[in-house]
Amino acid sequence: MIYLGSDHGGFALKETIRQHLEKQGLAVTDCGNTVYDDADDFTSFVTPVVQGVLSQPDNRGILVCGTGIGVSIAANHHVGIRAALVHSVDYARLARQHNNANVLCLGGRFVEEHVALAAVDTFLQTEMDTNPKYQRRMALACGEK
Repeated sequence: MIYLGSDHGGFALKETIRQHLEKQGLAVTDCGNTVYDDADDFTSFVTPVVQGVLSQPDNRGILVCGTGIGVSIAANHHVGIRAALVHSVDYARLARQHNNANVLCLGGRFVEEHVALAAVDTFLQTEMDTNPKYQRRMALACGEK
């Protein structure tokens, strides 16, 4: 399951991503906002996405705000979440391969639509590298033993 969330700054891009994923037949839960509201706050949409991601190990999340910075900071406050702010396909691939990111964060005002869609696809199709150094680094970074 893929959980999506955005505020007004990322609303248009989130809607494009949702439609893109649904066309591929992927299971998507839109955690909002479901209408454009320039007075909304990204914090309202981070928690439901994070809860969805944490409910099953294979779930993934995608959060979009104006810059992607706010949602990535808010998401990373939750234990078990590894949210990565991504600006390119390479960042999306490396976020999964080297950091086992489970939430992709995008800046709706800064990432072009075609780049965002390619990054989403890459993020969802890439697995973590099994090299022990990456697994060790993530265990240390996430406070695991």
